[in-house]
Amino acid sequence: MALPAFAARALGPPLQPEQGAPARTTCPRRHSRVEAELAASRPGSVAASVRAGPPRGVSLGFNSPPLQDKPPKAFSSLAGALRAPLFALLPRGRRRRMHDLRRRWDLGSLCRALLTRGLAAVGHSLKHVLSAIFSKIFGPLASVGNMDEKSNKLLLALVMLFLFAVIVLQYVCPGTECQLLRLQAFSSPVPDPYRSEDESSARFVPRYNFSRGDLLRKVDFDIKGDDLIVFLHIQKTGGTTFGRHLVRNIQLEQPCECRVGQKKCTCHRPGKRETWLFSRFSTGWSCGLHADWTELTSCVPAVVDGKRDARLRPSSKDRWGSSNFNSGANSPSSTKPRSTSKSGKNFHYITILRDPVSRYLSEWRHVQRGATWKASLHVCDGRPPTSEELPSCYTGDDWSGCPLKEFMDCPYNLANNRQVRMLSDLTLVGCYNLSVMPEKQRNKVLLESAKSNLKHMAFFGLTEFQRKTQYLFEKTFNMNFISPFTQYNTTRASSVEINEEIQKRIEGLNFLDMELYSYAKDLFLQRYQFMRQKEHQDARRKRQEQRKFLKGRFLQTHFQSQSQGQSQSQSPGQNLSQNPNPNPNQNLTQNLSHNLTPSSNPNSTQRENRGSQKQGSGQGQGDSGTSNGTNDYIGSVETWR
Repeated sequence: MALPAFAARALGPPLQPEQGAPARTTCPRRHSRVEAELAASRPGSVAASVRAGPPRGVSLGFNSPPLQDKPPKAFSSLAGALRAPLFALLPRGRRRRMHDLRRRWDLGSLCRALLTRGLAAVGHSLKHVLSAIFSKIFGPLASVGNMDEKSNKLLLALVMLFLFAVIVLQYVCPGTECQLLRLQAFSSPVPDPYRSEDESSARFVPRYNFSRGDLLRKVDFDIKGDDLIVFLHIQKTGGTTFGRHLVRNIQLEQPCECRVGQKKCTCHRPGKRETWLFSRFSTGWSCGLHADWTELTSCVPAVVDGKRDARLRPSSKDRWGSSNFNSGANSPSSTKPRSTSKSGKNFHYITILRDPVSRYLSEWRHVQRGATWKASLHVCDGRPPTSEELPSCYTGDDWSGCPLKEFMDCPYNLANNRQVRMLSDLTLVGCYNLSVMPEKQRNKVLLESAKSNLKHMAFFGLTEFQRKTQYLFEKTFNMNFISPFTQYNTTRASSVEINEEIQKRIEGLNFLDMELYSYAKDLFLQRYQFMRQKEHQDARRKRQEQRKFLKGRFLQTHFQSQSQGQSQSQSPGQNLSQNPNPNPNQNLTQNLSHNLTPSSNPNSTQRENRGSQKQGSGQGQGDSGTSNGTNDYIGSVETWR
């Protein structure tokens, strides 16, 4: 069988056997195979890259296409050219599997090529879009089309990072009024866990000068004794949340019993059927709805001492009898609140304050929903105020739907300066009778009374500082909460949008509360800083005492080991005169051990006697024994020197 024309042209003239090559045989099949191998082994030969036809006597495959006279197909390597003739020798099933494998490989290569070209096209389009955007924004300063490859990659990374941040922000903060969008959120973080909670500066600059007694609040609260916590709950200051913390979130030997569906909880002392907490959620409104300072200081001692009826609501005739309250605004007992009852119980008053503008708006929204607080008694000087002394701002059953302007226009609205009124002693200004003294003098007396009562309270907190409020309460009463307080910056008051003019008017209506809140905030933050510094100082002092104790124990152990070594070497030292030793080092050691002997030194004997007298005074003076042992050891060494 003759070679095809294109193979003959590729091979050229017949090959001549080289010297030393085997002679040409008469077998045409063997001759053609040897000739093909010689042609393939020749470097640079075209036959090395041409697919050779099948050997003589071997037919083409069943599915193999017939050889056509067309340009040869080059292989990628010499090994591929040598393996190609062997493909026809494979079985039919294996040839089909190899065809399928080659077809799949070609499909994968096609997919990869399409993906690569698609990504390149997308990148090219994105590059042109970004170049157009940057050219319009930055003009001639930025030319994206002339950027190199590194700049393109950096720009693409920035765009992808921005898109990722937008997606994360939508998941974390889907609302339009998100607090994370404020500029204050990007301020430098403070490592202190009680960081600034109202987004103000971490460093606090005090405005008022307070004594150490005003800043140090440490109440030796005896829950098993006669101490009582009295919570003064001012409207819309977060007192409901704090009151729930007191009955549900505090670690006690005997926790409060709170039943499902009931607001009040039973907070008894351990082993007694007496309450240690006087609040809305423990005793209810025993002295009236949101009783103020004047009412609580007169009502609580009477309730605790049992001088009033258990129901605390007698008939309207004798409800305001003067026997149960202080009589007269000029009496000495009316100027100072009673901190103890006749039974010897100690009352510790606490309260919560809030920013006046936020509290005012929150109360307005609460009144809009129908709140009236008609059950408030406003008892002062043994009687409630008359309708002429305390007129009403509305005529119907409630003031629901009241607009803000109407709420601010009412001159008898108790929401104005409510915090000062509820913390001051109203008997000093004639209660609710405005004709007793001029308005300017009345406001001054009320403000000073509120400041004084707030400063002498056992504890007060601020709604805007929940974590600091928790910290100061725990340090004041030595009582720990189970879970930390949560700071809610989004409230009903924060959702009210007011302009600057309305805010200034609200501040003018609550000018006394503004002054009181500034004073309370300064005192609160100074107390917090003082307690934190005191805590750090106590921890440092405790570490120093531990180091001193460990050092003394080490020296005492060392001295005891020296004493034991001295007792063992005492007998050879007594025979020193009989058996003199010419070695000076041994003499020095014996002299040292002889001087370390307690009986050989009268000074050390006196020290030991003083030490034994101190140790005999009690077993709890371990540090004294340690210092005595250290002094004895050092004194013996100094004597030897």
